[in-house]
Amino acid sequence: MSAIEEKYLVGGQAIDSAGGVLIMIHGRGSNASDIMELCGELEIEGMAIFAPQAPQNSWYPYSFMAPTATNQPAIDLSLSIVDELVKHVVNHGITWERIFFLGFSQGACLMLEYISRNAKKYGGAIAFTGGLIGEVLEGDNYKGDLSGTRILITTGDLDPHVPLIRVKESVTQLKIQQANVRLEVYKGKSHGILMDEINIANNWIFNR
Repeated sequence: MSAIEEKYLVGGQAIDSAGGVLIMIHGRGSNASDIMELCGELEIEGMAIFAPQAPQNSWYPYSFMAPTATNQPAIDLSLSIVDELVKHVVNHGITWERIFFLGFSQGACLMLEYISRNAKKYGGAIAFTGGLIGEVLEGDNYKGDLSGTRILITTGDLDPHVPLIRVKESVTQLKIQQANVRLEVYKGKSHGILMDEINIANNWIFNR
């Protein structure tokens, strides 16, 4: 195991023989082990799985819609953790088109922020209840072309942590960057992940 792999939970196929990589980012108060439990429901055979662990189980201290300065330097540090991992898998010969992302809640927000700031043609991304970070969206942060990358965003219509208006603003921004975004809004859904969301992720992101 390499030095970088000692910093993350690792599962699935060994990276040197993997058909792709899935980076899974946990939510606030959770951990890498929790998010990796979803692997049993995902159709990701042949993929290497990496799940980074947030310091003190949180990627940044306040709401994702707080003024960005109040969540610094945690946001920049957390983005650098994801970036270090992405560079690691690319250095192992995994092309951008074979890198997939999945995040839940705070992890979904961080993941969307990362791919929008580092736009490329990725394999796909799944945001289970999340949106782009900041009191307002700062367009200068979001550069590059997502080139048709499929991004699935799922949420509840009245989610207590992630307002639907911000989810829709995020969809608009990602589409500006040429992402192929699918938004699924569930009436009355609790702050969790439904089996239907996982089924859509399997059918629309992984099995195509």
